[in-house]
Amino acid sequence: MNTNSCCNSEEAIKKNETSSECVSNQNSCCCENAGMSTCEPVLQYDARQRWILGGIDTSEGKIPRISTKLSLSDIAGACKVRFGIGRMNYKINPGLYAAGMPDDTSPVLVTANYKLTFDALRKELNDLNAWIVVLDTKGVNVWCSAGKGTFGTKELLNRISKIRLSGIVSHKTLILPQLGAPGVSAHEVEKKSGFRVVYGPVRAEDIKEFLEAGMKAKDEMRKVKFNIINRAVLTPIEFISTFKIAILVFGIMFLVNLIAVNPFGVVDFYALMGALIAGTVITPLLLPWIPVKAFAAKGWIMGLIWAMAVNILNGGFAIPEYGILKAFAYLLILPSVASYFAMNFTGSSTYTSFSGVIREMKIAVPLIGFTIGLGTVMLMINCFIHI
Repeated sequence: MNTNSCCNSEEAIKKNETSSECVSNQNSCCCENAGMSTCEPVLQYDARQRWILGGIDTSEGKIPRISTKLSLSDIAGACKVRFGIGRMNYKINPGLYAAGMPDDTSPVLVTANYKLTFDALRKELNDLNAWIVVLDTKGVNVWCSAGKGTFGTKELLNRISKIRLSGIVSHKTLILPQLGAPGVSAHEVEKKSGFRVVYGPVRAEDIKEFLEAGMKAKDEMRKVKFNIINRAVLTPIEFISTFKIAILVFGIMFLVNLIAVNPFGVVDFYALMGALIAGTVITPLLLPWIPVKAFAAKGWIMGLIWAMAVNILNGGFAIPEYGILKAFAYLLILPSVASYFAMNFTGSSTYTSFSGVIREMKIAVPLIGFTIGLGTVMLMINCFIHI
């Protein structure tokens, strides 16, 4: 495609609504017309995306303008991700986006290219004019990517340069989410780019109030909450991922049943499923009220309660048909299974530190491995020798 025709023709402007190629070329050629011999497009984007409403012309090229209202497809995509469907590829192109009709004085907000994070921000920008700088965090949210380093100083500096932000805004202020602070060196960003970093509120829902207050955050805006609703939305993906492991275990049980004297049955099925639910659902929901600190211990307690319930429901040690070995095995396996999966939430909560998690895992994982192994041996013996 001829880049000059892309820049100058009315037909090309119409094509921008359906062609990401023309958008890319237009940015390049407009950049060349501005006297810059080599440069990358401000952003390659597909205008066919429903959340892109068109573009805004700037001296550095056309910037995609986004919708601040979530569509049914956005909501459906979020639901799928919550259940682990397409989670690893739920992201948008990094670069610069426009909310409303921003000009050179409009605020610049920085976020991650995980679409769930991006959507959480843009839906709070209704009636606001703002620029959004999206960093390449490999499809990971702000908090986690800051810990990994992808939401970091190097990527921020690189993105400021690539989108030629100095040519689009006349001020020198970037608003970063507070949870991105661990990955960014504010003084280094200012020293190398000239842009001052201001940390916004923890939650995107407070961004309007933050801006209206002159970029000043109330104490409440600085607090990270992890209430029961926050914990509940994390449980579906954890349960689905563990259920995949359960299918493998059930497959092994089926093969053992082909030669077992005392085959596995319904009790074994719901015993294991209950332990998974105890670790991935019950423990996170009851997190503040379980009277121990370590996540492994919290999960173990919930698993032990479930194991005792299973044994009581089936007669436990008093019923020969149930099996003494099976009763003991459940007391070893079920709490340990719940404990192991409860530890998955250590990286999602405000209850732990990195060093604390490492110490906990060093102690818990070997114990979990030993008890599950011993319990499994007891179950296998029970399959062939009824005691």
